[in-house]
Amino acid sequence: MRSGIKWMFLILGTIIGAGYASGRELWEFFGFESGLAIVIFTVIFMIAVYVIMKISYEERSSHFFPILERLIGKKLSYVYDVLIVLYLFTTTIVMIAGGGATLEAFSIPYWVGIAVFAVLLILLFAGSTNGIIKLNSIVIPMLVLGLFYALLSFNISHHHSWVLDLNKQYNWPAAFTFTALNILPLIAVLAAIGKEMKGLKEAKVASIGSGVTLGAISFVYNETLVQMSDYLAEYEIPLFAVLKGSPFGFFLFMSIMLWLAIYTTAVSGIFGLASRLKDLMKMPFWLMAAILVIIMIPFTRFGFANLVAILYPLYGLINLYLLVTILLYPILSRYRTRE
Repeated sequence: MRSGIKWMFLILGTIIGAGYASGRELWEFFGFESGLAIVIFTVIFMIAVYVIMKISYEERSSHFFPILERLIGKKLSYVYDVLIVLYLFTTTIVMIAGGGATLEAFSIPYWVGIAVFAVLLILLFAGSTNGIIKLNSIVIPMLVLGLFYALLSFNISHHHSWVLDLNKQYNWPAAFTFTALNILPLIAVLAAIGKEMKGLKEAKVASIGSGVTLGAISFVYNETLVQMSDYLAEYEIPLFAVLKGSPFGFFLFMSIMLWLAIYTTAVSGIFGLASRLKDLMKMPFWLMAAILVIIMIPFTRFGFANLVAILYPLYGLINLYLLVTILLYPILSRYRTRE
């Protein structure tokens, strides 16, 4: 049970990054008439997580290539292998850029913020991988509770109610593209823990726990954003619209939590990359992480918003095939077994 909760926080730390925590990613994919889409997302997300963790456990994997090979065959695995490395590399650049941009709100120069963020990333990998899991187990509960408190406080103070009208749910296909966008980092991170899993009960706890948590936050967050849609255009980060009028102490707390959400996503990205490359590069984990971060830093000059606008829709479309193979895997594997 405890291990399952530990993996649940690792999953939440991977998904709840800058885009999600800020509300921008949710608003881009969901918005109006999306209650059913979020319910569908919750179900397929739980199935996808469980299937990935089951294969990871059976393969006793330490990186994502064996998982891809089981899902889509050897030839396509090489294509997605390159794609996952590219995805992790580029999205981690986005997170490093976001980390520097967030610190600008505290009058810290952009490049100083980037340097601080990079050093903190490398230092975490100087310890064991338990440091990554411990970080998620501390930050993610605080962020989730903070988000719930902020969203519920806003809705209660503005007397908003949530109604799921099944006749007005035309945006349900967004469930598949939203899940597809997040499938690559899930495979990269969950494949790296196969050797550490003790049984499939951990996969059940982690998949249900992370799915229900994300589904609940997504529904409340999206409904809140729908209520204030008229003036969301004024804010680059929708969360700040929700926090408007909150006590300064809570605003500061949530700003720090947002920065830490960016940090945990960057950590997950480096972790996935280093796990995949460690067989090719015979060196300590921290040194590999340091080399990767140093290579990434020059690319941060392209900017947070520009990188997100180009990369996220592209990855969402490409990943749809992989998501379908994951969802069909339990049925197809049972059919193969009978043959």
